[in-house]
Amino acid sequence: MACLMTGNFIMDYPLSFAGQLKQHLRSLRKSRALKQADLARQLGVVQSRIAALEKNPNVMTVDTLFKLLKALDVQLVLRDERPEAEGERSLKQTQSPKNGSPKSGKSEGEW
Repeated sequence: MACLMTGNFIMDYPLSFAGQLKQHLRSLRKSRALKQADLARQLGVVQSRIAALEKNPNVMTVDTLFKLLKALDVQLVLRDERPEAEGERSLKQTQSPKNGSPKSGKSEGEW
């Protein structure tokens, strides 16, 4: 989820697939009165690279996405959408079995 912070107001832009980035990236750039060439200069790339990323964001690496969002002053937020209450989730994360291993039985860092 990308969030745009304007003063004390945050706007969420829910994304379900990479193709949706196309309209949002262009809109975010334009809302900052930036031309593709301006954004390209900030990122140290040529204008045609920005045009290509806006046209087809599916080819963008995650690293490039983060650099682009940072240049646009946008933060990427991952939101857990499970219906479980936040308080319950926090409590479960702090509890662990007596042996000290994570509750799932998997070792730390394992998926």
